[in-house]
Amino acid sequence: MTWEVLSFIGTIAFAISGTIIAMEEEYDILGVYILGIITAFGGGAIRNLLIGVPVSTLWDQSFYFIIALLSITIVFVFPTILSKHWDRWGNFSDAIGLSAFAIQGAMYAVELNHPISAIIVSAALTGCGGGIVRDVLAGRKPLVFRKEIYVVWAIIAGMALGSGVLSQAWQLYTLFAIITILRVLSYTYNWHLPNKKWVPKT
Repeated sequence: MTWEVLSFIGTIAFAISGTIIAMEEEYDILGVYILGIITAFGGGAIRNLLIGVPVSTLWDQSFYFIIALLSITIVFVFPTILSKHWDRWGNFSDAIGLSAFAIQGAMYAVELNHPISAIIVSAALTGCGGGIVRDVLAGRKPLVFRKEIYVVWAIIAGMALGSGVLSQAWQLYTLFAIITILRVLSYTYNWHLPNKKWVPKT
């Protein structure tokens, strides 16, 4: 049940995120649907490639494709309703998607009895892969690679699941809430990782 709930939440959150960015870039209706779908399922496709699961398993998720298409359609047909609140809730939607999919990806690798390294990678790719592809296709610098903390929270989720101490549904939902809150705090208070600009000698 936990798996389905997290997949449901993550699919809606990332489909909406991809749709909004496509509309900001003034994509046509086909581009909006494509970017919304890629954002919602791109991370899972990349994850499957790296942990040895056939990519074709994505096509077995017909229910989630319907949910994604409905979410995209609602945003596309009623953009003014969401646009009034997007500045406030847009990043929150992305935070929810990151947390839900990172935990879901980690759970997937745990069920396949992969080592903790693969669990962490699965969490990071599932949580961030769709967003990376979305940003690249939209011609933006991927959020993951900026100084703002993003992928770290997915890695923490993977480490928590890989440690083997979390198994109960309430523990997973608690982790989901914690990762979401940490992501919200990181962009609200501008937490960032250290970075340094390369300055070539002249």
